[in-house]
Amino acid sequence: MLNPQQVVDRYFLESRCQLLEIAATLDRYDLASRENGTAGADDPRWERLYQSLEILADRGATPDRAERLLKLFSDPAL
Repeated sequence: MLNPQQVVDRYFLESRCQLLEIAATLDRYDLASRENGTAGADDPRWERLYQSLEILADRGATPDRAERLLKLFSDPAL
C-alpha cells in the first residue's frame, strides 16, 4: 500500500487535470445557459453532478467516495 506522500506524488497531476476538465465543463454549461436563456436544473444528470461534487468536497468522508459516486450514477433513469 502507498503512503500518503506516494499517493500525492503518483496521482496529483492526473487528478488536477480531471478537476480542470470538470471546471471547464461547468463553465461551458454556464455560458450556454446564459446565451440561450435556459437552465438545465430540471435535468437529473446535472443534479447528480453537483451531488457528486459535494461528496468529493467532504474532507471528513470515509474512504468510500468512489463507491458512493458509483451508486449515485447507477440510477437507470440517467
